[in-house]
Amino acid sequence: MLLNQRHMFDVPDGVTYLNCAAHSPLLNNVREAGTEGLDRKYHPWDLDLAQTPGETERLRSLFAGLIGAGVDDVAIVSSTSYGIETAARNIELPTGGKILMVQDQFPSNVLSWRHLAAEKDGELVVVPRPADGDWTRAVLDLLDDGIAIAALPPCHWSDGSVLDLAQVGIRCRDVGAAFVVDGTQVIGAMPFDVNEIQPDFVACSAYKWLLCPYTLGFLFAAPHRQAGTPLEFHSWNHYPPGTAAGGKGYPETFNIGARRYDMGEINNFINMPMAVAALSQVSEWTPAAIQAYVRPLTDAVADGAKARGWSVPPAENRVGHFIGMVPPETLSPEIVPRLQRETNVHVSQRGAGVRISPHLFNDDDDIERFFQALDSVLAS
Repeated sequence: MLLNQRHMFDVPDGVTYLNCAAHSPLLNNVREAGTEGLDRKYHPWDLDLAQTPGETERLRSLFAGLIGAGVDDVAIVSSTSYGIETAARNIELPTGGKILMVQDQFPSNVLSWRHLAAEKDGELVVVPRPADGDWTRAVLDLLDDGIAIAALPPCHWSDGSVLDLAQVGIRCRDVGAAFVVDGTQVIGAMPFDVNEIQPDFVACSAYKWLLCPYTLGFLFAAPHRQAGTPLEFHSWNHYPPGTAAGGKGYPETFNIGARRYDMGEINNFINMPMAVAALSQVSEWTPAAIQAYVRPLTDAVADGAKARGWSVPPAENRVGHFIGMVPPETLSPEIVPRLQRETNVHVSQRGAGVRISPHLFNDDDDIERFFQALDSVLAS
């Protein structure tokens, strides 16, 4: 079992940060790696041009290890939306075809599909929020052979209510639907195995549960999806990578596996060493151990919410690393800003409720402090 890791972050006394589903803080050693990376750009005459490409491949390997993929199955991209758009451009939607998603899904896994549906005179089929919190059953009820693409998350970003993607993957294969996942809100915080789920593509931003800097993400492409067309054409996603124009000419073929989908300027002097440090630590802790640490904290949130008459997703239908709690009456949009401003308690308002997302630097005292602050703000 993991112990509290607050010493590895710079979270001051008096700050109660329960908002990792929005932005995680950086680890201390990740900040140090970024400072060292910044110095490379500060003195570019000292650059080792082989150093960052090596870090890039190390990062690719680390992410692959977290999701049970091969290193050749992973592209490094700038964002979830970049990855989802790559998937959308490489999956054929027949004219009039249907794309399945859940109600109020995060925009990064909606807007590309809306555009594709408009191009193909297709239809977005939206699964309504189930009253019993069982998204899996609700999705399976609508996932039939009329669906061409299922674009789904492992859990709802607003409250942590879960989808069983392994079951969904089986149904997708049975009906011949392509399966695209936005894994941003789970990868790094709980086990996620592409061999079990068998998706076509998985996109994931890295600035939340992977503890990385902003403007960095990953795209898993199943082997049968690795012959598509990338969003960008540059020397690093061709083979041999990094070949410059001149005597060798321009490379004619794409790089190996999913690397063809890599973003331009992939070898970032600052982001790459930071991300390597972050994913090395997440891999050392393991997502399973992180989940085991934070689950009791969100269980405590659930208990506190129910004691106050707020509703939460059923324990069997939610993830362990974040939770949404909805009040019996409409929540004032001023509550969350007041929590931050008046009590230094940091959470998010998402939809009709409050989302609480702890990490390894939190403990039971933080949950108690959150409820004390919430009660105080609601009473004033």
